[in-house]
Amino acid sequence: MIPILDLTRQYAQLKSEIDAATQAVFASGTFINGPQCKAFEAEFASYAGVSDAVGLNSGTDALHLGLRALGIGPGDEVITSPFTFVATTEAIGMVGARPVFVDIDPESFNIDVAQIEAAITSRTRAVMPVHLYGRPAPMVEIMKLARKHQLAVVEDCAQAVGACINGKPVGSFGDVGAFSFFPSKNLGAYGDGGMATTSRTDIAARLRSLRAHGGRVKYHHEELGVNSRLDELQAAILRVKLPHLDDWIDARQAAAERYSRELSDTVTVPGVAADTRHVFHQYTIRVHAREQVQAKLSQRGVQSMVYYPVPLHLQAVHAELGYEAGSFPHAESAAREVLSLPMFPELPEREQAEVVRAVRASVDLGVAV
Repeated sequence: MIPILDLTRQYAQLKSEIDAATQAVFASGTFINGPQCKAFEAEFASYAGVSDAVGLNSGTDALHLGLRALGIGPGDEVITSPFTFVATTEAIGMVGARPVFVDIDPESFNIDVAQIEAAITSRTRAVMPVHLYGRPAPMVEIMKLARKHQLAVVEDCAQAVGACINGKPVGSFGDVGAFSFFPSKNLGAYGDGGMATTSRTDIAARLRSLRAHGGRVKYHHEELGVNSRLDELQAAILRVKLPHLDDWIDARQAAAERYSRELSDTVTVPGVAADTRHVFHQYTIRVHAREQVQAKLSQRGVQSMVYYPVPLHLQAVHAELGYEAGSFPHAESAAREVLSLPMFPELPEREQAEVVRAVRASVDLGVAV
């Protein structure tokens, strides 16, 4: 079976570096908020094009604490996409705010910027665009709208580390960028981990306080915070990996180009805007009769995944928002049709070719999107 992702191949390539880095942490006796975390924060801030990066326990915490640092809370509304992982709206709910959905652009899967302004009300405090599958959302246009209406912007960059628009990294456009280092991400730890990025010193200071139980000085607490810290082991592992990230992105892009070149007459392949760097956290096609196609792929030895089968506005957790089927037709259509193929830097051309053959054999041209 060709897997959707195989993390063992990357570890095999980096084993000596990873093992040395983790052994050094064990020998140091420092495991929380030590030199590895501080160094990684500085290195990641430089990579992401911001002044500050704050290591956290997860990408979800980066979203949650980013909203809190901006003063968003009960009674406020945050505009976002219904076609994403639940962590996006989970973070909004955790601060007591209400998610307000805007449909997606069916070509990019990202929030449709043309529909955002109509969703703004007197309670709107922020926009939370999601850079889904590693393709940047239209941040230039979103920032223009945000400035016009004096809204904060928190970028959900969980799937898009390294993605750029005209050379400017995602996570550096808004007030806060939220990154995930979940093991499956393009830059993945060997456990949970996350990062909040910002170029606002006031926000960086509050994020550091919130992650440490609401205090800037140990045992002196100004507000109720949380315990959310990137530990030394994960920081050390991520420091080993970060210098390889651009090469891994190049490998993902090369695989995506091959898939698109050889499958564009069979399925709907993902687009790439000329001014953006799509990092292909997932390579996601669209097909009708998806369940049948997925079953055929499995029979031919190719794993595939559906990200995501139920849009957020139709999830039970958000029933109280009052949305119904048909509220966001593009998101609902995508949820019925998306299918992600194997995609990771260590995927050899031989296996890429096998994936292509399996897709072509599994998709009846009469039902392809």
